[in-house]
Amino acid sequence: MALDYDPGYGPLVETTLRIATWNVWGRYGPWEARMAAIVETLRRLDADIVGLQEVWEDDARSQVAEIAGALGFDASLYAANLERDGVRSGNAIIARWPITRQEVAVLPREGAGARDDEGEERLCLFAEVDGPRGPVQVYCAHLSWRGDHSGVRREQVRAIAGLVRARRPRSFPAVLVGDLNARPDSDEIRMLTGLAPVPVPGVWFRDAWEQAGEGQGATIACANPYCAAALDVDQRIDYVMVGHPKLGGVGHVRAVRVFGADPVEGVVASDHYGVVAELRY
Repeated sequence: MALDYDPGYGPLVETTLRIATWNVWGRYGPWEARMAAIVETLRRLDADIVGLQEVWEDDARSQVAEIAGALGFDASLYAANLERDGVRSGNAIIARWPITRQEVAVLPREGAGARDDEGEERLCLFAEVDGPRGPVQVYCAHLSWRGDHSGVRREQVRAIAGLVRARRPRSFPAVLVGDLNARPDSDEIRMLTGLAPVPVPGVWFRDAWEQAGEGQGATIACANPYCAAALDVDQRIDYVMVGHPKLGGVGHVRAVRVFGADPVEGVVASDHYGVVAELRY
């Protein structure tokens, strides 16, 4: 039965865009062989905007530039948060369309149960992408990894929510992507999705997987040969999140899936699987 009222979106747009996130595991494991598998996986994915974590550069090469070039993307934003043996690793946003505004925010390293000297520096990148049907604001984050650092991650979520709030108004809902190192039932993810008190009034997201995913959607999986040695259970810790839909239903999640599980010429691309969502746009 058709609704006899307009819930506020008006006629729904049918066009979409595709946004993905992927932790590509720096220069660990067989990184040279993995690089080719990463590029081929992203080429097949054909996303419009991609957030990357643990993406590397050294004085001779930039993984961001090589990936963007292989995909035919001219727009990219990169910032490093870690350096070891001359190799820098960090977050990136690459896009099919120009990036017209950008910012790099350093996230808190302290929280309940942790000290500043216990945590690595973590970042949230902001890029406003000038798409063909209006700007899209994307935030790419990689939160602290330790199992006992939920308090740190909660402070990092608070900082991200403040960044999102400061960039209102927008015609397309904010999109947060990244490796958040927390399960959906954790306090920090519940803060982002409104299932726990939000840290900043008016800022909350829909978890794309909860909206349109099928099955568990694990991004860290025992089936991945790089994860089996961890002796842990399958987990969903990588996310595409989007704010409440706006006029025309833009931002509504039409589809979402995990990618990167299939080897490319026998090579699994990363220790994480990625997540890609299709949104009304």
